[in-house]
Amino acid sequence: MNNDTIRLTQYSHGAGCGCKISPALLDQILVSALTPITTDPHLIVGNDSRDDAAVYDLGDGSGIISTTDFFMPIVDDPFTFGQIAATNAISDIYAMGGTPLMAIAILGWPIDKLDAATAAQVVDGGRAACREAGIPLAGGHSIDAPEPIFGLAVTGRVALDQLKRNDTAQTGDILFLTKPLGVGILTTAQKSGILATEDQHRAPEQMCRMNRVGAVLAQQDGVTAMTDVTGFGLGGHLLELCRGSQLSAEIDFDRLPVIESVPKYLAQSQIPGGTNRNFASYGQYMTTMTEQQRALICDPQTSGGLLIAVRPESAESVRRLLIEHECHADPIGTLTTHEAQTPWIRLKTDASDPS
Repeated sequence: MNNDTIRLTQYSHGAGCGCKISPALLDQILVSALTPITTDPHLIVGNDSRDDAAVYDLGDGSGIISTTDFFMPIVDDPFTFGQIAATNAISDIYAMGGTPLMAIAILGWPIDKLDAATAAQVVDGGRAACREAGIPLAGGHSIDAPEPIFGLAVTGRVALDQLKRNDTAQTGDILFLTKPLGVGILTTAQKSGILATEDQHRAPEQMCRMNRVGAVLAQQDGVTAMTDVTGFGLGGHLLELCRGSQLSAEIDFDRLPVIESVPKYLAQSQIPGGTNRNFASYGQYMTTMTEQQRALICDPQTSGGLLIAVRPESAESVRRLLIEHECHADPIGTLTTHEAQTPWIRLKTDASDPS
């Protein structure tokens, strides 16, 4: 099979983290009287906070972080697909402030449609991401599946006094987002066949960037909470942080980082289906938005940036650290006390408009 003719995205009904089950439906799946939340005292972070990974106390001041993430192709090139999927999975470890130790692969492959050599390139992309993170791809499991699927289960370690959760932010915290938004819009344009040649590198470059800065941020006392932004979009992951911390967020929409050329495709209505599913799940918890605002706030990201809550007195040092690691470093908003019957997330478009 000639790899030049393969378009992996044609073999899947979804793309990347846009394949995720909507937040509202996921809540229905995870809430069951037959499967009560575990009470294991060593499980510090489980499913109750919808955090990025589980954390288990080893009893020596450190914890094991365990996560898994996999999805269908978001790009056509097999190697790049594997690299993105692996980078995305490893990000969960960094988002908890940890250091990855090893990974095992998860591969589903339509063997009647795509050859083994193409699958090997996907796995090679995963190995490349693991090498960049300094960990081995130590094994895995594969099945014959109707659509191509790839990802990792990753194990990491964290000093418990540096563990970063998504439900421990504080009133007055400054919010940072380390990568620009718009991955879902660009990959939708790609699948529609209208993505210009000069724009084809933009989303993959962002998705292949490791969130290693998370392990460095964990050492900053002023960082109170952290999570990565993936399939639920900025709005969904910010809402998890807000509700878990019982705070409201005020986001300066004009300061949100956006991948270059995204507005062009937004004007052509290249909006992924996951955007509408996301908005249907949590739009009622946000202030009224324009269509453009909704398209960016709810855009499903794959291997997106870290969303960080920082004490005001530490904001400048964190900003400098982000610049040093070539991340987006401008604040995007603040956290305030949440009041009953008010939106969890508010948008403003300039300093004089807090609505």
